[in-house]
Amino acid sequence: MRTTGGKTMLRLHKLVKRFGSVLAVDDLSLEARSGEVLGFLGPNGAGKTTTISMVSGLLRPDAGHVELDDGERPERPESRRKIGVAPQALAIYDDLTAEENLRFFGKLALADAGRLRARVDWCLDFVLLTDRRKDYVKTFSGGMKRRLNLAVALVHDPPLLLLDEPTAGVDPQSRNVIFEKILELRTSGRTIVYTTHYMEEAERLCDCVGIIDHGRLLAIDTVDRLIDAHGGKSVVTAVRQDSEERIESSDPIADVVKLQGAGDIVSLRIDRPNLERVFLNLTGRGLRDR
Repeated sequence: MRTTGGKTMLRLHKLVKRFGSVLAVDDLSLEARSGEVLGFLGPNGAGKTTTISMVSGLLRPDAGHVELDDGERPERPESRRKIGVAPQALAIYDDLTAEENLRFFGKLALADAGRLRARVDWCLDFVLLTDRRKDYVKTFSGGMKRRLNLAVALVHDPPLLLLDEPTAGVDPQSRNVIFEKILELRTSGRTIVYTTHYMEEAERLCDCVGIIDHGRLLAIDTVDRLIDAHGGKSVVTAVRQDSEERIESSDPIADVVKLQGAGDIVSLRIDRPNLERVFLNLTGRGLRDR
């Protein structure tokens, strides 16, 4: 288990959620701390979005419970003000401007007009949309909509952010901007729960990664420790004129030196274990549609 510091901001205790005969979340327990990006990595249908919905108070668990800091529960409206949610399905209105979207959602939690105005200005600046504040969202690109979706989650200044596939369908430049903004939010001390099925996102952003499948938490730790525990051995590939040899190796450098001594090697490659290997080892390699 990881040992990052910070106050515990979120606890999931033995969460269970069923939809008819489908067990979507199965006895799920974990913690997230202040100043930490906790990644949820799993295949489609693994239970990530259902878990986010229970944390946000949108769904009630069939068993177990969610606790925010100081033991608060998201079932209480005043406790939900501590949570900001950027769902995978964009939660913004195309026929409102960027500013109008933020003012609409901000009024749900902020009664003071001056505070709301300041937060709207800050959020637009933070997601680099100040110059488009008066433009209708239907004129925005996919990346701009994703950035506004993040701004809506931030407008009431919550300490806990739930980001469900926040880079879905965006171009590389927009994705990079979103990454940078998430890292800024972590530096400010916010707790971020980040769901994804992209390995490079988890490796770049997350202090800790929980791998979930069929609603169960299979492993949780830092990326390096997950690789050490579940990645398996390195693979050395030796290419000869008329053949290729693959060797699983605990000491790939020593094996490369040994193979080079054979004298008939055209090329050598070392493939070290990575998070993708961990993911496939834990969840299986078979194709699935749900």
